[in-house]
Amino acid sequence: MNILVINGPNLNLLGQREKSNYGELTLEKIEELLKSEYPNDEFTFFQSNHEGEIIDEIQNATENYDALIINPGGYSHTSVAIRDALEIAKLPKVEVHLSNISAREDFRHRSITAPKTDGYISGFKENGYLAAVYLVKKILGK
Repeated sequence: MNILVINGPNLNLLGQREKSNYGELTLEKIEELLKSEYPNDEFTFFQSNHEGEIIDEIQNATENYDALIINPGGYSHTSVAIRDALEIAKLPKVEVHLSNISAREDFRHRSITAPKTDGYISGFKENGYLAAVYLVKKILGK
Protein backbone atom coordinates (compact mmCIF):
# COMPACT_ATOMS: atom_id res chain seq x y z
CA MET A 1 0.00 0.00 0.00
CA ASN A 2 1.00 3.57 -0.67
CA ILE A 3 -0.11 5.81 2.21
CA LEU A 4 0.09 9.59 2.50
CA VAL A 5 0.55 10.89 6.05
CA ILE A 6 -0.18 14.61 6.44
CA ASN A 7 0.69 16.52 9.60
CA GLY A 8 -0.49 20.06 10.14
CA PRO A 9 0.71 23.10 12.06
CA ASN A 10 3.16 22.87 14.92
CA LEU A 11 3.59 19.11 14.61
CA ASN A 12 7.11 19.79 13.40
CA LEU A 13 7.77 20.79 17.02
CA LEU A 14 6.90 17.43 18.56
CA GLY A 15 9.42 16.56 21.22
CA GLN A 16 9.42 20.19 22.34
CA ARG A 17 5.69 20.53 23.00
CA GLU A 18 3.73 19.38 26.05
CA LYS A 19 4.88 15.77 26.32
CA SER A 20 1.93 14.86 28.54
CA ASN A 21 -0.38 15.65 25.61
CA TYR A 22 1.75 14.81 22.60
CA GLY A 23 4.17 12.13 23.80
CA GLU A 24 7.94 11.93 23.76
CA LEU A 25 8.57 11.26 20.06
CA THR A 26 9.51 13.76 17.40
CA LEU A 27 7.68 13.69 14.08
CA GLU A 28 10.73 12.01 12.51
CA LYS A 29 10.60 9.26 15.15
CA ILE A 30 6.90 8.69 14.46
CA GLU A 31 7.73 8.35 10.76
CA GLU A 32 10.47 5.80 11.58
CA LEU A 33 8.02 3.91 13.80
CA LEU A 34 5.46 3.63 10.99
CA LYS A 35 8.07 2.38 8.54
CA SER A 36 9.40 -0.19 10.98
CA GLU A 37 5.94 -1.47 12.00
CA TYR A 38 4.71 -1.63 8.40
CA PRO A 39 7.82 -2.41 6.32
CA ASN A 40 5.83 -3.69 3.32
CA ASP A 41 3.98 -0.42 2.86
CA GLU A 42 5.16 2.80 1.23
CA PHE A 43 4.72 6.06 3.13
CA THR A 44 4.94 9.64 1.99
CA PHE A 45 5.16 12.09 4.87
CA PHE A 46 4.15 15.72 4.54
CA GLN A 47 4.08 18.41 7.22
CA SER A 48 3.10 22.01 6.80
CA ASN A 49 2.07 24.96 8.91
CA HIS A 50 0.20 26.36 5.89
CA GLU A 51 -3.42 25.53 5.22
CA GLY A 52 -3.21 25.87 1.44
CA GLU A 53 -0.27 23.47 1.19
CA ILE A 54 -2.21 20.87 3.19
CA ILE A 55 -5.19 21.32 0.88
CA ASP A 56 -2.98 20.85 -2.19
CA GLU A 57 -1.69 17.55 -0.78
CA ILE A 58 -5.20 16.32 -0.02
CA GLN A 59 -6.38 17.26 -3.52
CA ASN A 60 -3.56 15.22 -5.08
CA ALA A 61 -4.04 12.21 -2.78
CA THR A 62 -6.80 10.37 -4.68
CA GLU A 63 -4.70 10.02 -7.83
CA ASN A 64 -1.45 9.10 -6.09
CA TYR A 65 -2.18 7.09 -2.93
CA ASP A 66 -4.25 4.21 -1.61
CA ALA A 67 -5.08 5.90 1.69
CA LEU A 68 -4.64 9.12 3.66
CA ILE A 69 -3.84 9.60 7.34
CA ILE A 70 -4.11 13.19 8.52
CA ASN A 71 -3.39 15.02 11.72
CA PRO A 72 -4.65 18.50 10.89
CA GLY A 73 -3.52 19.84 14.27
CA GLY A 74 -5.31 23.06 15.19
CA TYR A 75 -6.91 23.21 11.74
CA SER A 76 -9.18 20.36 12.88
CA HIS A 77 -11.23 22.91 14.76
CA THR A 78 -11.18 25.78 12.28
CA SER A 79 -10.60 24.83 8.65
CA VAL A 80 -13.68 24.53 6.49
CA ALA A 81 -11.32 24.47 3.48
CA ILE A 82 -9.48 21.36 4.70
CA ARG A 83 -12.84 19.80 5.56
CA ASP A 84 -14.03 20.44 1.98
CA ALA A 85 -10.85 18.96 0.50
CA LEU A 86 -11.27 15.83 2.65
CA GLU A 87 -14.87 15.50 1.51
CA ILE A 88 -13.82 15.58 -2.15
CA ALA A 89 -10.91 13.11 -1.76
CA LYS A 90 -12.07 9.63 -2.75
CA LEU A 91 -9.84 7.29 -0.75
CA PRO A 92 -9.88 5.88 2.77
CA LYS A 93 -9.05 8.61 5.28
CA VAL A 94 -8.37 8.50 9.01
CA GLU A 95 -7.82 11.54 11.21
CA VAL A 96 -5.32 11.18 14.05
CA HIS A 97 -4.75 13.30 17.14
CA LEU A 98 -1.87 12.56 19.49
CA SER A 99 -3.68 14.11 22.45
CA ASN A 100 -7.12 13.27 23.74
CA ILE A 101 -8.96 16.27 22.30
CA SER A 102 -12.04 15.47 24.45
CA ALA A 103 -10.00 15.96 27.62
CA ARG A 104 -8.58 19.32 26.63
CA GLU A 105 -9.90 22.86 26.29
CA ASP A 106 -13.52 23.20 25.17
CA PHE A 107 -12.58 24.64 21.77
CA ARG A 108 -10.65 21.44 20.98
CA HIS A 109 -13.56 19.10 21.67
CA ARG A 110 -15.05 19.42 18.21
CA SER A 111 -13.25 18.51 15.02
CA ILE A 112 -14.94 19.91 11.92
CA THR A 113 -12.62 17.87 9.68
CA ALA A 114 -13.16 14.41 11.25
CA PRO A 115 -16.71 13.93 9.86
CA LYS A 116 -15.23 13.97 6.34
CA THR A 117 -12.94 11.04 7.16
CA ASP A 118 -13.81 7.40 7.76
CA GLY A 119 -13.11 7.95 11.45
CA TYR A 120 -10.71 9.50 13.90
CA ILE A 121 -8.35 8.37 16.64
CA SER A 122 -7.59 10.61 19.59
CA GLY A 123 -5.46 10.30 22.69
CA PHE A 124 -3.13 7.40 21.94
CA LYS A 125 -0.10 9.54 21.05
CA GLU A 126 2.09 7.88 18.37
CA ASN A 127 0.06 4.66 18.59
CA GLY A 128 -2.80 6.49 16.91
CA TYR A 129 -0.79 6.56 13.68
CA LEU A 130 -0.13 2.81 13.92
CA ALA A 131 -3.82 2.19 14.48
CA ALA A 132 -4.72 4.41 11.53
CA VAL A 133 -2.55 2.33 9.18
CA TYR A 134 -4.16 -0.84 10.50
CA LEU A 135 -7.61 0.63 9.92
CA VAL A 136 -7.06 1.89 6.37
CA LYS A 137 -5.72 -1.56 5.51
CA LYS A 138 -8.90 -3.10 6.94
CA ILE A 139 -11.07 -0.64 5.00
CA LEU A 140 -9.29 -1.64 1.79
CA GLY A 141 -9.42 -5.35 2.67
CA LYS A 142 -5.61 -5.70 2.72
